[in-house]
Parts: sequence; structure tokens; C-alpha cells
Amino acid sequence: MPLDVGALERGCRRAEIVNGQQLCRAELERVRALLGSGVPITIGCTQEAPLFREVAAEGASDVAFANIRETAGWSAEAKKAGPKMAALMAAAATAMPDVPFTHLESAGVALVYGRGERASEVANLLKEHLNITALITRPDDLTPPRTTEFPIVKGTIRAAKGHLGAFEIIVDDYAAPRPSSRGALTFGPARDGAVSRCDILLDISGGPPLFPAADLRDGYLRADPGDSVAVLRAVLRARDLVGAFDKPRYVTFTADLCAHSRSQIVGCRRCLDLCPTSAIAPAGDHVAINDKICAGCGQCAAACPTGAASYAFPPADALMRKLRTLFLVYRAAGGVSPILLLHDEDHGGALIEALARHGDGLPANVLPFAVNEVTQIGLELIAAAFAYGAVAVRVILRARPRRDLAGLYSTIALAESILAGLGLLGERLATIETDDPFALGEALSAIKPGESVSRPATFEPVGGKRDVLRFALRELHRVGPAPTDIIALPVGAPFGTVEINVEGCTLCLSCVSACPTGALSDDPDQPTLRFA
Repeated sequence: MPLDVGALERGCRRAEIVNGQQLCRAELERVRALLGSGVPITIGCTQEAPLFREVAAEGASDVAFANIRETAGWSAEAKKAGPKMAALMAAAATAMPDVPFTHLESAGVALVYGRGERASEVANLLKEHLNITALITRPDDLTPPRTTEFPIVKGTIRAAKGHLGAFEIIVDDYAAPRPSSRGALTFGPARDGAVSRCDILLDISGGPPLFPAADLRDGYLRADPGDSVAVLRAVLRARDLVGAFDKPRYVTFTADLCAHSRSQIVGCRRCLDLCPTSAIAPAGDHVAINDKICAGCGQCAAACPTGAASYAFPPADALMRKLRTLFLVYRAAGGVSPILLLHDEDHGGALIEALARHGDGLPANVLPFAVNEVTQIGLELIAAAFAYGAVAVRVILRARPRRDLAGLYSTIALAESILAGLGLLGERLATIETDDPFALGEALSAIKPGESVSRPATFEPVGGKRDVLRFALRELHRVGPAPTDIIALPVGAPFGTVEINVEGCTLCLSCVSACPTGALSDDPDQPTLRFA
């Protein structure tokens, strides 16, 4: 692929640019020497990252990786992609904070839930690896075991809660088997409301899932009993779920900022309505987020109007610093008319790679920017992108989304109204909903970029999510083509005014103490109520 060293040097002025033909093979010793220098190194290759990490472990340098081949070099416009390569390299070198973790622990106590012989077969596969109990929903065809090697009971799960290492189920029609069973397993008296606890829950009942967004619940494995491959895959996964595990704490929550409820009046339930896993529940005046159930979609953080919930994988300010670097270096290297392409790695990253390998690749002015989940995208990220000079923003989605994207669509609608109000007209912001890499390429090539802001912002984001959003909107207002102080927003927008019945107000100031964000304030010198 062509490499514009001049563009790389213009964009990455503080870095030394070293290029080669086979740094992962014939020239590996050059890399080894650099990684032993103690200077942070960014390598423009992700395919051979495991090899380079192994070499880096021998030296003293921190190493980062940027994919400039599939995202820039393998493209019909590769000769013009130098500024993009510089931007991608610089963005990859941006330091990210350590990810906070939550701890899960499993002792290997597992419940297999399913019908007759199928559940018994699966339990037999796991009995040497886990502490197994088989809960049978339809025991009619079940032959009594020659030797009772694990408990077999019958019943139907009425309710389930919990996560890996801490499941609790309520079972109706629960009964233990009779030891005297002869031709078929028979059971004693049944009762409802039996409670059982386990670390791993393997559901091959063929019934509805026991949890919302069941595939995101750690420790809950569900497979179609008629699909032998799926059942075996679930068995193999269950065998691995013993021990201590760390999972990212995706969301940082500050209860004092939560506007869920005050004086027994519900004021906000955005996160409750959007969470696909039911990891969020009311807890008095605020909500509580169970980080052991949270799967990291980020919709709560994107929708939270006060900043009580903020994404931590990575935090908003760190992600925005990376975005800032991407745009500033792209422009410094000579890039023009940047289009920001937001995507996740599993779906969007795979489409971008397929387009590079089998099609024309990304246009030279399309800057891919990976996030953990596209549903974490908030107004602050979109506003900052346009303030930094983006002419358009696109978000890659699946043709058939696995989750409800109402939160993301609401964020996009809000952003569109703000962009239009500030004079950034046209189709500036849109989704590309496809599983076809060629359709992705066509959608990107069809974009007719409008003018960017005349004086792109350079602000450095600092603080929490709400602070970052305030920065981004203020800068977008400053550099927008038609700055205005009042913009009509769609219904449900998290911004607006407070309507006060002036004649009935006694200036008791109870609203000031109730407001979680300090938007309402008083004056210590005179009876006054202020709104910011």
C-alpha cells in the first residue's frame, strides 16, 4: 500500500516516523530495538499485534496499535489517505485510563434446566466438571439412573434473578424423585415456591428466556434443545465458568446527581426505560445500577440528562480527547472535509475490513472511530465532532439490530435539531443500517459533504460527561455558521426551561434543595430564585 511519509510527518510532528516493508518478519529486529528504547511506540498494524506485544514484553516501551491498512491503505483512494493514516496513528497513541472492574466469582454450582432425557444427558456431560443439579420440566420419558450421581428434581421455573455466581430461582411444581422408581422416574408430592441458588444456569428447556436480553446475562447459558451443536457449545462454555472473573464496570454512577425522584414525584426514568438487561432499578430518590448485570450498552449514560450515569469504558472525556486528536492531526496533515464513521468492532469493524479486502475500501476522508457499543454514543460526542470540523457523521448499525435502538435514535434526533438550528443543514447525521460491506461503501460514497465550520474548534475536553457536553455545545455554538441562542428541540429533549407559577410561589426554596444539578439556585442576600 502507498505510504505518504510527508503527511505522517506533518500530522505527527512530535513523533519520529519509522517505516519499513516487513517489520513483523525480516525487519523484526528493528522493532525489537525500538521497543527496548523506553519510548512509547505506536505501530501501524493490528494483525501482528500479538507478535509485537510479545517482543514489547522483552523491552521497556509501552506499545499501541493502529489499523492503517484496512481503514486507509487498502482503498481506491489510498494515495490520498496520508492525512487519515496520521490521524489514526495519533489517535491510537492517545492514552486511555485504566478500566474499572467488578468482581464475579463462581464455585461451579450449576443447574441444568430442561426436558427429561435431554437435560439428563447434558448433566451427565458436566458432572465431572461442575456441581450439577438437573431440574426436569417434563420427566415422563426419564429412565431412573442406575446410580444417583447428581440430584434430579422436577419443576418449572417461575422467576429468576441474579448473575454468574449469584443466581436465585423460584420453582413451582417442585418435587424430588422416589428412590423406588422402576420403569420411569416418578416423583413425590409437589410444592410451589421452592427456592434454589446456583452459580451457573444452563437453560435447554426450549421455553422463553428467563431474563431480558438473555444473551447478555453472564452465567446464563441458553440453547435450543433441538440444536445439538448449540447445546454442546453451551456445555463447553459452562465448563469454563468456574473461578474468579473480572468484568468491566461500564458505567460510573453518582447518585446525588440522579433526578429520578424527589418528594415521591418521579421526574426521570430514561435509563429505566432503556436498559435492556434490567440492571437498573429505583432506589428511593435515585436509581441503582447493578454493575454485575450491566452489559455495557451505554444507553443509560447517553440518555442521562444530569450526568449521574456516565460511561466508563472509556470515560467521556478520554474518548473525546481521542476524537480531538483524530481531527486535529487530520487537519494538520492536510486532510479536508472529514466524515466521522462511528462503529463497534464486532459488526462495524468487520464490515470495514471486508470492504477493504474485497471492495474499494473507505474513502480517504472517512475517519473510522471505534466505540465499545454504538448505543453509548451521546450528544457530547456528536456535537464535538462537528465543532472539530466534521462535515458529516455516520453510525454503522446492523440491518436487524439485536437491541432496541430507541435511545440512539432519540440522541440523533436531538443532535439534528441542534445542528439545523446552528446552520449546519443537510443530511449531516445518519445511520447506515447494513450487513453488506458493499452497501456500506456505496452509502459512504453517496455522501455529499456540506461545508464544515469555518473555524474548527480545538478545545480540550475536561471533566465529567455533563462538563464535556457543555464544552462541546458552547464550542459548536461559537463556530457554527448561524449561531443562535434559542433552538426548538424535539419532545422529550433533556434540556428546556422551568415553568413557575409566579403568583403561587412563596420562595420557600425547597426546589433549590431538591434540584440534583444545581440548575436552580437562590441568593443569600435577597429572596431570589435563579435558573441556569
